[in-house]
Amino acid sequence: MIGSGNGGLVHPGALTRANHGVLFLDEAPEFPQHVLDALRQPLESGTVEIHRARVHTTLPASVQLVLAANPCPCGNAGVPDAAQPCSCSPSARMRYLARISGPLGDRIDLRLTVRRVSSLVMHDIETDRPTSAQLRDRVVRARRRATARLAGTPWSVNAQVPGSWLRGREMRLPRSETAVLDRALSRGAISVRGYDRILRIAWTIADLAEKPQPGRTDLARALVLREGIHT
Repeated sequence: MIGSGNGGLVHPGALTRANHGVLFLDEAPEFPQHVLDALRQPLESGTVEIHRARVHTTLPASVQLVLAANPCPCGNAGVPDAAQPCSCSPSARMRYLARISGPLGDRIDLRLTVRRVSSLVMHDIETDRPTSAQLRDRVVRARRRATARLAGTPWSVNAQVPGSWLRGREMRLPRSETAVLDRALSRGAISVRGYDRILRIAWTIADLAEKPQPGRTDLARALVLREGIHT
């Protein structure tokens, strides 16, 4: 995952090979704990440091990390119409999901619970849904808005912007708008890192909606997306 080095040679890991791309880990809780925890520092810095007896180097590791996980080892927890009901004990479910540690989870910006797709949905062709081309156009326009706003800074997309800058004098949102985040932070529901990441999500939501800045609804939506929604 991180990479290795021996004999003076460096062997890039999956993080570096996925640089400026997407790293998808299916069945994430099945990975060893130390492998998952090794993702924490690269997610913050966008780099990987390899220290060996004869090798000391820094490799790029700016990735969009996507983790997929079942609700339990057997995969049937919370599925009322499953052919075979869940056979996992509560403690087994807790151990399974706990492999994604709190510090790693604090670096995950969006959480989505996806229910089993029914045959009715698969055959529902009457529902009007945006095409991939339409969605791409929305993303391109949102990126352009972010790039224009960040002109003259070292950053070009919201994901790169440090929270200290978003909370600074120039970009700080009114307290009346950030009240929902301030309350969550004071209760300990989110960390300072989480606060900053939610701000970045809210700015992206505003860019997608072509708003000049996020409002209270956008911040609340970003908080819900971070904490997890069901579909």
